[in-house]
Amino acid sequence: MHNFLQIKHINKTFNPGKEIEVVALSDVSLDIGQGGFVVLSGPSGSGKTTLLNIVGGLDAATSGEVTLDGQRLTGLSEFELSKVRRDHIGFVFQAYNLIPVLSARENIEYVMRLQGKSSQKCNERSQALARRLGIDTLLSKLPNQLSGGQQQRVAVARAVAATPKLILADEPTANLDSNAAESLMDMMQRLNQEEGVTIIFSSHDPLVIGKAKRSIVLKDGEVTADDRVC
Repeated sequence: MHNFLQIKHINKTFNPGKEIEVVALSDVSLDIGQGGFVVLSGPSGSGKTTLLNIVGGLDAATSGEVTLDGQRLTGLSEFELSKVRRDHIGFVFQAYNLIPVLSARENIEYVMRLQGKSSQKCNERSQALARRLGIDTLLSKLPNQLSGGQQQRVAVARAVAATPKLILADEPTANLDSNAAESLMDMMQRLNQEEGVTIIFSSHDPLVIGKAKRSIVLKDGEVTADDRVC
């Protein structure tokens, strides 16, 4: 397994030089292999979401660099970063972030449409994923007609639909009951195994941590433990 994702000496300070300076990440370095199923855990405020946002190009580090599959993301323009996100990174957010005026199917197909894929390709992919995730009867519904668990499945399908190299999932089980959370994690495990997609979660949910192949613990912006299950 080559080092598919390299995080080197990442520091992130909010309000640098101001009276209330907040150090969110301090000299974080990690190598993550392709096909990883990794959880970042630690208390609230430990830097988990900040690190995910930097890896996904949603936020810039104060210093350090991130390389994804040989491409250095640090220093890219916002336009270049948006292309990397569109083509290579899928996001699953705690708040689902579905587009309220689009149906479940249109939400799933959204990134593929941005990539210029044909309607037929989009349809085939959204149908196949919806079947796999058990939401194929819900494709015509709007997000507000779906339960939290169903919305999160649509969000996962959208993240996976455009066959990204990497999925970043920020507290994906936080708003779900234990059954929906278990079912979501099983599905993400299958997607990881069947599609070979690398998935990094941030979570303090014991269920998520228990299913990860590698558990990285952050505290006060520093890596305090890094355990591989296999």
